Amino acid sequence: MHLLGMKIAVIGGGIGGLAAARALAMRGASVTVLEQACEITEVGAGLQISPNGYAVLDALGLGADLAAPAVQAQAVSLRDYRKGQIVRLDLTRLQNRNYFFVHRADLIDLLARGAREAGVKIRLLQQVSAVIPGAPPVIKLANGSELTPDLVIGADGLHSKTRLALNGQDKPFFTRQVAWRAVIPNTLDLPPVARVHMGPGRHVVSYPLRGGTEVNLVAVQERTDWVEEGWNHADTPDNLRAAFADFGPEVQDMLAQVQQVRLWGLFRHPVARVWHGQNTAILGDAAHPTLPFLAQGASMALEDAWALAEELSASDSPAAALAAYQLRRHARVTRVINAASGNAWKYHLGFGPLRFAAHTALRLGGVFAPGRMMHQFDWLYLHDETRRSA
Repeated sequence: MHLLGMKIAVIGGGIGGLAAARALAMRGASVTVLEQACEITEVGAGLQISPNGYAVLDALGLGADLAAPAVQAQAVSLRDYRKGQIVRLDLTRLQNRNYFFVHRADLIDLLARGAREAGVKIRLLQQVSAVIPGAPPVIKLANGSELTPDLVIGADGLHSKTRLALNGQDKPFFTRQVAWRAVIPNTLDLPPVARVHMGPGRHVVSYPLRGGTEVNLVAVQERTDWVEEGWNHADTPDNLRAAFADFGPEVQDMLAQVQQVRLWGLFRHPVARVWHGQNTAILGDAAHPTLPFLAQGASMALEDAWALAEELSASDSPAAALAAYQLRRHARVTRVINAASGNAWKYHLGFGPLRFAAHTALRLGGVFAPGRMMHQFDWLYLHDETRRSA
């Protein structure tokens, strides 16, 4: 389909929205991003870009620029909450070694600059109240105005107005897990390794950011009481420290440095049944929110963005392109989401003999079959969405 001059509105200036905007603008579309915030920015959170996500950034011409603000990962270290390392998964064994730890704000800045350089217009303070698929589709704004682009792409996250228009209200359920997120200075000189300290009903993930000057912390605890969904809820560091008081000195040294922390409840959302309507589509968290136990949220949004742009440029009609996009992506994101959901119980084994057996198996696997340990992730990391039609 000829995208030159096609007017596309992308709702949401996050990772998926900005990546889609650049990908479409590079193919000739006239793209406007509608962002509800007063500026394109993100606060206090790290994320992981695995090789499959990096492949998209590279195809967008932004891969080389990621290295400056990011940290190239060397390994994942699975650790007992008191006894130290169980097994080290060597990321340098991956066929594609482009695995990075990056501050979300730095990635957003990179994508926003890339979008603007491609000619994308970014409009701030644009609060969307409703989306109506059609010919043309209609975007209703909270200030009473309406927009009628040729195509609407909803990259508007968990509480997507676009998803609501296509699927109606869904019913997420509380997973009985909450997570704290914090960033601390790297005074402990931690190496470029993602460390996962695993304990009964809890785990802590840590890895360095910004050239190794900072450390990202995510601490997850099982609990029965309901917590409001969303990540931007302030909590006191003392609550975090109390929840992990029995973890070993490595974790205690990190938690002692936490000065500000955010808490959020983890909810499981169904993958959207419908990803597209008349001249309307969704991507990323708007289509398939995932739990943070496989570190794939950002990479799935990047893959979606590329696939959607490619299908739109390759098909004869928007309807055919959007149908092909959902067909192309649905099975993969469903597998990723299920794998992420399945990781939680592995990190939180509480029954002593079962935990001992599982950790022993991991330790032996790391000693006698380290290559096999890494190859179990080939389906995830070696996937390259940009070479699907090559």
